[in-house]
Amino acid sequence: MPLRRAGAFLMARRLRYAMVGGGTGSFIGPVHRIAARIDDRWELVAGAFSSNPARSAEVSTECHIAAERAYPDWQSMIAAEAARPAAERIDAVAIVTPNHLHAAPAIAALDAGFHVICDKPLAASFEEGRRIAEAVSRSGRLFVLTHVYTGYPMVREMRRLVQSGALGTIRIVRAEYAQDWLTRPLEREVHKQAEWRSDPQRSGPAGALGDIGTHAFHLASFVTDLQAEALCADLSSFGAGRQLDDNAHILLRYPNGVKGTLWASQVAPGRGNRLWLGVYGSEGGVEWSQEEPNTLRFTRIGEAPQRIERGSPACTAGNYVTRAPRGHPEGWLEAFAQIYSDAADLITGSTEDRGASLAPQIEAGLDGMAFISGALRSNARNAWLSRDEWTDNQ
Repeated sequence: MPLRRAGAFLMARRLRYAMVGGGTGSFIGPVHRIAARIDDRWELVAGAFSSNPARSAEVSTECHIAAERAYPDWQSMIAAEAARPAAERIDAVAIVTPNHLHAAPAIAALDAGFHVICDKPLAASFEEGRRIAEAVSRSGRLFVLTHVYTGYPMVREMRRLVQSGALGTIRIVRAEYAQDWLTRPLEREVHKQAEWRSDPQRSGPAGALGDIGTHAFHLASFVTDLQAEALCADLSSFGAGRQLDDNAHILLRYPNGVKGTLWASQVAPGRGNRLWLGVYGSEGGVEWSQEEPNTLRFTRIGEAPQRIERGSPACTAGNYVTRAPRGHPEGWLEAFAQIYSDAADLITGSTEDRGASLAPQIEAGLDGMAFISGALRSNARNAWLSRDEWTDNQ
């Protein structure tokens, strides 16, 4: 069984990228940097890692970036990189800031002719997301959103099973994303991640809904290829004094009578990072859990459940993104790396069929912002809302 090893696919050179955000105390910045290196297709050559120039310079040194490409802010970085000769300038900008700082650097990078790889959700508001989409359209550049869980081999295998008709007519979709890290009010302590994720000025109007609910929502659509038509949301803030939701229960309606449920919570003790998806049809069902990512549970009606392992003969679509032999676990960092490699394939125009077209792009980002808007409105009105009501008047 062929493996996707680092450096296995020839390119003229590594793609060059710069990073906005991801400085000292960042959770996701180092993850992006590791992911970009795994398949040896990207090189970090510039950065504006913090609004504090001294801290940004420190991280630049840690990342072995040349002093002249360690920038005090993203504005000067994009301007200086755009002025460099084509043989030196960056190919893409990775944005790993809090949500309210996605739109401005993304739009500036696109307008300067750079591709963008951005952490999710797309922005702090639907209107900001729409402005990013307009910049993507006028620039013709690639925009990839790091819905990392779509990079797992077994998620792509799950999608293949559903698309193949193995489950028959789809009836039910269940998505869950449960964590426990905000069960206690960490935002009142010195905890950088809890502080900004609980602050509507930096996170936007959604808490768990935007942070992890968008992952579950996108994963359900990715696997089933269905777009929700209506939703009814019940959002809660269990943390005392917390301004944003930390728990969401959402009913979903998909085309052709398919029913869905979504639970997203950051106040579920005992749940570290349980992202789980189940899809059930007239002939069978399939389930996947991020905490056991190398297997699927597939059941045909009337038969015993089947365990499909990554790297096994029963797994086909998932094996082309496999990096380790069967029995050697692959996880979150490799899935993240897959998104970066998908982006590299799209940028270089690779003709290899490695699934790069599945990479989440601007449409996925806008869909996530529409989902957030719809859930917030539904919760406020205590009512079902159709998709065309999610973002009207915005």
